Amino acid sequence: MVRESHATPRSVSDASAQLGDVAYLTVTAVNSTGAFLRWGQPKDVLLPYSEQRFRPDPGKRVLVMLYSDDQGRPVATMRLDRFLTDDAWALEKGDEVDVVVADRTDLGMKVVVNHRYWGLIYQDDITQPLRRGQSLKGFVKQRREDGRVDISLLPPGAARLDVVGDKVLKALRESGGYLPLGDKSSAHDIKTRLGVSKSAYKQAIGRLYKQQLITLAPDAIRLVPGALSDTSDT
Repeated sequence: MVRESHATPRSVSDASAQLGDVAYLTVTAVNSTGAFLRWGQPKDVLLPYSEQRFRPDPGKRVLVMLYSDDQGRPVATMRLDRFLTDDAWALEKGDEVDVVVADRTDLGMKVVVNHRYWGLIYQDDITQPLRRGQSLKGFVKQRREDGRVDISLLPPGAARLDVVGDKVLKALRESGGYLPLGDKSSAHDIKTRLGVSKSAYKQAIGRLYKQQLITLAPDAIRLVPGALSDTSDT
């Protein structure tokens, strides 16, 4: 399980949460009724004891769904499974989606997709540090036969290579035009340095080579002389 954090990643935050959102909200008070959460409205929203998975303390953040109860009052729940489904029938491969990070699993990171579905970012597809409650854009990598979706943080097709290529060029600029990663480098070293798979890296540097921006060696790449200034605004 992902550790609760006092950090404030980009997220559906205290100031922007709405009914129907999965949001990472700060506990402002706890009493005999439950916990109260800041959500950008004049009155804090109630997280009843019956809707808690654990007892949160004031100042902590919790991942909740905001909804209206039977009397039309806004309330929060930690029991997300009541509102989210594994069957993402409305999504297709390649769709851009909103993602909220939930929990780490043995396979990668469990996420909430479009505030409606459960999804999974496999470990190999995690291209940056992720924290519970963090909100970011993602893409449907595939929708399986059972309706479950795998999510990638990189866009599909050529756009994906553009993103990886930008990462490579940025790393080259920061290291003076030399990067000790080539075709023969390990997948672990590439993932550690750039946060991308070896396959994506090889495709991206192949494209940069064809664009005459870099030269290739088995264990390194270099910017072509003059390319550092030419790509400084890339």
